[in-house]
Amino acid sequence: MPQERPDKLTIEMNEKYGERGEKAVRLIREGKVRKYLDFYVVIGNTGEYIVEEDFCTCNDFMFRGSDCAHIIAVRLAKKLGCVEEVDEWYQDYI
Repeated sequence: MPQERPDKLTIEMNEKYGERGEKAVRLIREGKVRKYLDFYVVIGNTGEYIVEEDFCTCNDFMFRGSDCAHIIAVRLAKKLGCVEEVDEWYQDYI
């Protein structure tokens, strides 16, 4: 099976953020960025991560202290207007 060629957005995000940028685009396209009444939540490969401005609960952010794919995905999804809105409180799930 031939590998799919990256589109312009994926290329631009890779140039700016590397693999984290590519992952952010993929998360958005898969509908994994959600805005609850209290938090943005990104569904990652190993869990759900709360994103608030420049903070994320994932290990990548905790260890590196800089933008992870989840933060990038929230920023980009907000700009593109493609955040799934959930009319519930996320804290009620945890």
